[in-house]
Amino acid sequence: MRAWYSDPYEVPLPEGHRFPMAKYRLVREVLLARGVLAPEQLELAQPVDEATLAVVHDRAYLRACFEGTLDEAALRRIGFPWSEALLERSLASAGGTLSAARHALVHGVGGNLAGGTHHAHADFGSGYCVFNDLAVAAATLLREGAVERVLVVDLDVHQGDGTAAIFRSEPRVFTFSMHGAKNFPFRKQVSTRDVELPDGCDDARYLGLLDEHLPEVFEASAPSLVLYQAGVDALKEDTLGRLHLSHEGLRARDRRVFDLCWSRAVPVVVTLGGGYARPIDATVEASVGTWVELRRRFG
Repeated sequence: MRAWYSDPYEVPLPEGHRFPMAKYRLVREVLLARGVLAPEQLELAQPVDEATLAVVHDRAYLRACFEGTLDEAALRRIGFPWSEALLERSLASAGGTLSAARHALVHGVGGNLAGGTHHAHADFGSGYCVFNDLAVAAATLLREGAVERVLVVDLDVHQGDGTAAIFRSEPRVFTFSMHGAKNFPFRKQVSTRDVELPDGCDDARYLGLLDEHLPEVFEASAPSLVLYQAGVDALKEDTLGRLHLSHEGLRARDRRVFDLCWSRAVPVVVTLGGGYARPIDATVEASVGTWVELRRRFG
């Protein structure tokens, strides 16, 4: 098992900014402290280049990102002020997912302790997402002929709208998003399969719906690779989630995904996704729980 990380690419944010950038470093530190991952299982993510991003992203958008000429409206939509550090970290985050996917195809499993930036569309960033690492990894491997079909399992509380939009006309990519019906983004896209959840959805209802849909999704998609967006913002303590899942509920969710991948011998890549609890400890604990379950299943 191997994981890529990008938290040393530090992004300066204004004081009081609501995005918890420290969670990436904290998750890595806790995974190491508890022995879930050993130091030799961690690799610093390397930035991808513009040509790799251009497999899914619009050239004009990429040029504005690289040159720092995104206008104020574009930056408000992303939610971050532009900086060279933001660009470098976004490139590294995409690189981490692509590296993890290549590793998973050989070893069965890989992960990125960042990534899951599913709100980035082909021609604009959104919701704290600059580039769509999931889409970049899927499209790159398809173009190379390394995989025949990709399943994106997006269990972040927010719909994977960017991923759905990018692959709306690509039959080789099955996008499955299970998300809050009334949560961001308020203008939803159409995934291959969407499951909308009511505010206050608890463990029992959530897991029941997952059991209803996930095996069918695996059957219908017949994937060569699963990209799992394991956001933990469905946690009850999350400030942006509006759902009521417990830590055990999230771990049961993760077990279902990993068990299906294991039983069908499908390589899986795990990305971190969202998590906005205050204090941040609950988010860190939930993300660590995902990796505990991954380790339990794949060793």
